[in-house]
Amino acid sequence: MLIRTETPADLNAVREVTTAAFANTEVPEPVETTLLDALRDCPDWLPALSLVAIDPQDGGRPVGHVVCTRGRVAGQPALGLGPLSVHPDHQGRGVGQALMHAVLGAADALGEPLVALLGSPAYYGRFGFQPSTEHGVTAPDPTWVDFFQVRTLTAHRPTLTGEFRYAAPFENL
Repeated sequence: MLIRTETPADLNAVREVTTAAFANTEVPEPVETTLLDALRDCPDWLPALSLVAIDPQDGGRPVGHVVCTRGRVAGQPALGLGPLSVHPDHQGRGVGQALMHAVLGAADALGEPLVALLGSPAYYGRFGFQPSTEHGVTAPDPTWVDFFQVRTLTAHRPTLTGEFRYAAPFENL
Protein backbone atom coordinates (compact mmCIF):
# COMPACT_ATOMS: atom_id res chain seq x y z
CA MET A 1 0.00 0.00 0.00
CA LEU A 2 1.17 3.51 -0.80
CA ILE A 3 0.22 6.57 1.24
CA ARG A 4 0.62 9.86 -0.62
CA THR A 5 -0.83 13.35 -0.78
CA GLU A 6 -4.14 13.72 -2.55
CA THR A 7 -4.04 15.08 -6.10
CA PRO A 8 -6.84 16.77 -8.07
CA ALA A 9 -7.28 13.52 -10.01
CA ASP A 10 -8.20 11.77 -6.72
CA LEU A 11 -11.15 14.00 -5.78
CA ASN A 12 -13.95 11.85 -7.20
CA ALA A 13 -12.46 8.63 -5.85
CA VAL A 14 -11.95 10.18 -2.40
CA ARG A 15 -15.56 11.36 -2.44
CA GLU A 16 -16.68 7.81 -3.34
CA VAL A 17 -14.53 6.28 -0.57
CA THR A 18 -15.89 8.72 2.01
CA THR A 19 -19.49 8.16 0.93
CA ALA A 20 -19.07 4.36 1.00
CA ALA A 21 -17.30 4.43 4.37
CA PHE A 22 -20.09 6.40 6.04
CA ALA A 23 -23.03 5.05 4.03
CA ASN A 24 -26.36 5.16 5.78
CA THR A 25 -29.63 3.94 4.35
CA GLU A 26 -31.44 6.97 5.78
CA VAL A 27 -29.16 9.61 4.24
CA PRO A 28 -28.03 9.28 0.61
CA GLU A 29 -24.99 11.52 1.12
CA PRO A 30 -23.29 11.25 4.51
CA VAL A 31 -22.43 14.42 6.39
CA GLU A 32 -18.75 13.43 6.18
CA THR A 33 -18.89 13.74 2.38
CA THR A 34 -20.43 17.20 2.42
CA LEU A 35 -18.02 18.21 5.20
CA LEU A 36 -15.05 17.15 3.08
CA ASP A 37 -16.38 19.19 0.13
CA ALA A 38 -16.79 22.25 2.36
CA LEU A 39 -13.34 21.82 3.91
CA ARG A 40 -11.70 21.82 0.48
CA ASP A 41 -13.23 25.27 -0.16
CA CYS A 42 -12.11 26.62 3.22
CA PRO A 43 -8.97 28.69 3.91
CA ASP A 44 -8.09 26.17 6.66
CA TRP A 45 -7.59 23.37 4.10
CA LEU A 46 -4.01 22.04 4.26
CA PRO A 47 -3.21 20.13 1.02
CA ALA A 48 -0.05 18.59 2.52
CA LEU A 49 -2.23 16.87 5.15
CA SER A 50 -4.83 15.40 2.82
CA LEU A 51 -3.56 11.87 2.26
CA VAL A 52 -4.82 8.90 0.27
CA ALA A 53 -4.10 5.20 0.59
CA ILE A 54 -3.51 3.50 -2.75
CA ASP A 55 -3.76 -0.25 -3.14
CA PRO A 56 -1.75 -1.18 -6.26
CA GLN A 57 -3.73 -4.42 -6.48
CA ASP A 58 -6.94 -2.41 -6.74
CA GLY A 59 -6.12 -0.50 -9.92
CA GLY A 60 -4.20 2.25 -8.17
CA ARG A 61 -7.35 4.06 -7.03
CA PRO A 62 -7.64 5.51 -3.53
CA VAL A 63 -9.13 3.07 -1.02
CA GLY A 64 -8.72 5.36 1.99
CA HIS A 65 -8.36 9.01 2.89
CA VAL A 66 -7.53 11.16 5.89
CA VAL A 67 -7.29 14.91 6.31
CA CYS A 68 -6.14 17.38 8.93
CA THR A 69 -7.28 20.97 8.65
CA ARG A 70 -6.24 24.04 10.54
CA GLY A 71 -7.81 24.23 13.95
CA ARG A 72 -6.97 26.45 16.87
CA VAL A 73 -6.50 26.15 20.60
CA ALA A 74 -7.28 29.50 22.23
CA GLY A 75 -6.48 31.15 18.88
CA GLN A 76 -3.14 29.35 18.45
CA PRO A 77 -2.57 27.01 15.47
CA ALA A 78 -3.34 23.32 15.92
CA LEU A 79 -4.90 20.63 13.73
CA GLY A 80 -8.30 18.99 13.57
CA LEU A 81 -8.33 15.47 12.14
CA GLY A 82 -11.18 14.11 10.12
CA PRO A 83 -12.81 12.62 8.38
CA LEU A 84 -10.82 9.38 8.18
CA SER A 85 -12.38 7.11 5.57
CA VAL A 86 -11.63 3.59 4.38
CA HIS A 87 -13.71 1.92 1.69
CA PRO A 88 -15.70 -0.96 3.26
CA ASP A 89 -14.01 -3.48 0.92
CA HIS A 90 -10.66 -2.55 2.49
CA GLN A 91 -11.59 -2.12 6.14
CA GLY A 92 -9.81 -4.37 8.62
CA ARG A 93 -6.67 -4.52 6.48
CA GLY A 94 -4.62 -1.82 8.19
CA VAL A 95 -5.50 1.00 5.78
CA GLY A 96 -6.81 3.29 8.51
CA GLN A 97 -3.81 2.53 10.69
CA ALA A 98 -1.40 3.35 7.85
CA LEU A 99 -3.23 6.61 7.12
CA MET A 100 -3.16 7.63 10.79
CA HIS A 101 0.57 6.96 11.15
CA ALA A 102 1.29 8.85 7.92
CA VAL A 103 -0.79 11.93 8.75
CA LEU A 104 0.59 12.15 12.28
CA GLY A 105 4.14 11.82 10.96
CA ALA A 106 3.50 14.48 8.32
CA ALA A 107 1.94 16.84 10.87
CA ASP A 108 4.91 16.37 13.18
CA ALA A 109 7.37 16.98 10.33
CA LEU A 110 5.53 20.23 9.52
CA GLY A 111 6.05 21.43 13.10
CA GLU A 112 2.43 21.25 14.20
CA PRO A 113 1.92 21.14 17.99
CA LEU A 114 -1.10 18.86 18.33
CA VAL A 115 -3.90 17.06 16.53
CA ALA A 116 -7.44 16.96 17.94
CA LEU A 117 -10.32 14.70 16.99
CA LEU A 118 -13.70 13.44 18.03
CA GLY A 119 -13.76 9.65 18.01
CA SER A 120 -13.52 6.35 19.80
CA PRO A 121 -10.92 6.36 22.59
CA ALA A 122 -10.47 2.61 22.12
CA TYR A 123 -9.51 3.07 18.46
CA TYR A 124 -7.56 6.33 18.55
CA GLY A 125 -5.78 5.59 21.83
CA ARG A 126 -3.49 3.20 19.95
CA PHE A 127 -2.12 6.23 18.07
CA GLY A 128 -1.28 8.15 21.23
CA PHE A 129 -4.50 10.16 21.49
CA GLN A 130 -5.53 11.02 25.04
CA PRO A 131 -8.52 12.79 26.56
CA SER A 132 -8.09 16.45 25.64
CA THR A 133 -8.58 17.53 29.24
CA GLU A 134 -5.30 15.82 30.17
CA HIS A 135 -3.58 18.53 28.12
CA GLY A 136 -5.76 21.45 29.16
CA VAL A 137 -7.68 21.49 25.88
CA THR A 138 -11.46 21.73 26.03
CA ALA A 139 -13.85 20.40 23.41
CA PRO A 140 -15.88 22.78 21.27
CA ASP A 141 -18.99 21.06 22.63
CA PRO A 142 -19.02 20.04 26.32
CA THR A 143 -21.07 16.91 25.54
CA TRP A 144 -18.05 15.53 23.63
CA VAL A 145 -15.85 15.29 26.71
CA ASP A 146 -15.60 11.47 26.66
CA PHE A 147 -14.70 11.33 22.96
CA PHE A 148 -12.70 14.50 22.29
CA GLN A 149 -9.00 13.66 22.23
CA VAL A 150 -5.66 15.17 21.36
CA ARG A 151 -2.32 13.80 20.26
CA THR A 152 0.59 16.05 21.13
CA LEU A 153 3.48 16.27 18.69
CA THR A 154 7.12 17.29 19.02
CA ALA A 155 6.40 21.04 18.75
CA HIS A 156 3.79 20.92 21.52
CA ARG A 157 4.16 23.39 24.38
CA PRO A 158 2.41 22.74 27.70
CA THR A 159 1.16 26.35 27.63
CA LEU A 160 -1.03 25.53 24.61
CA THR A 161 -4.30 25.23 26.51
CA GLY A 162 -7.86 26.41 26.09
CA GLU A 163 -10.84 25.73 23.88
CA PHE A 164 -10.26 23.92 20.59
CA ARG A 165 -11.97 25.24 17.47
CA TYR A 166 -12.24 23.26 14.24
CA ALA A 167 -12.14 24.81 10.75
CA ALA A 168 -15.35 26.72 10.01
CA PRO A 169 -17.15 23.95 8.06
CA PHE A 170 -17.24 21.82 11.21
CA GLU A 171 -19.31 24.56 12.86
CA ASN A 172 -22.05 24.04 10.26
CA LEU A 173 -22.66 20.35 11.03
